[in-house]
Amino acid sequence: MADLTTKHAITFDADRVTKRFSSWDRGEHEREWRGLTLLAEHAPGLAPQPLTCALTAEPPSITMTRLPGAPLRGTHLDAAQTAAVAAAVTRLHEALPRQVLTAVPLRPWCVGEAAATLRSWYDARPGPHPDPLVERAFGEGARWLAGPDPDRLAAAEPPPVLGFADGNLANYLWDGEGNGSGDGNGSGSGSGDGACVRLVDFEDSGRSDRAFELAEITEHVSAWSDSHLPADALLTHFDLTREEAARLRDARRLCTIIWLFLLWGDARADRPRNPPDTLPGQALRVLERLGSR
Repeated sequence: MADLTTKHAITFDADRVTKRFSSWDRGEHEREWRGLTLLAEHAPGLAPQPLTCALTAEPPSITMTRLPGAPLRGTHLDAAQTAAVAAAVTRLHEALPRQVLTAVPLRPWCVGEAAATLRSWYDARPGPHPDPLVERAFGEGARWLAGPDPDRLAAAEPPPVLGFADGNLANYLWDGEGNGSGDGNGSGSGSGDGACVRLVDFEDSGRSDRAFELAEITEHVSAWSDSHLPADALLTHFDLTREEAARLRDARRLCTIIWLFLLWGDARADRPRNPPDTLPGQALRVLERLGSR
């Protein structure tokens, strides 16, 4: 679950990027190096190729190839871009053989951790929000969280995938020119239609499941606040089982409530990163997901 801040120093050269971590107590540097190394072997061209690392330095750093393309954040995704996002995500989820994937640690903010953290946030909430709409969303979220769905989500063991754990459209690079072959030369995400999306920023990557990863993408604040990701159209590219569809529904509910808290914190900051109407907009999304609008 990506947060609202840019945490690290990024240096760009003509053909490479160096990322210096300003915080690494959660193992961000190790996860990024692991994710890039695995994808360089099993899905070349989908993500930057790792070049060198200084994982024990302070701060740790990773140097990787620089990918072509522009971030999708701030855009209204058309059908080709939406399909290319789906192709990139599918390739990521199918990249690792099962025996390799089982050795990958769980992603941060896995379902169980997310639900437990959310309950702790409710316990620490200082009082009602002054906006009735926002407070109603908090109340509906609390009722859902007290029910059986979050624990059922956490207890399930769906088939694992390599999770990006990041729905921020800033980390989905579109060039519209790649040949989609994914041939190891940075030439595509596997979309096969000349429209290419590549992925950057793997510091939260880890073992996850497809439904929760799709919830992460469709409910990230960037999907609707300053961009438009057509979630329904995106999801048509995934052949979900009945169990996955039910899990996706509840995982999206969980993610919307998490974002309600994150955006409330942002709204109270000295220098909010989002416009004032973002929090009420998120409240409407919570009520819509919970069927309470």
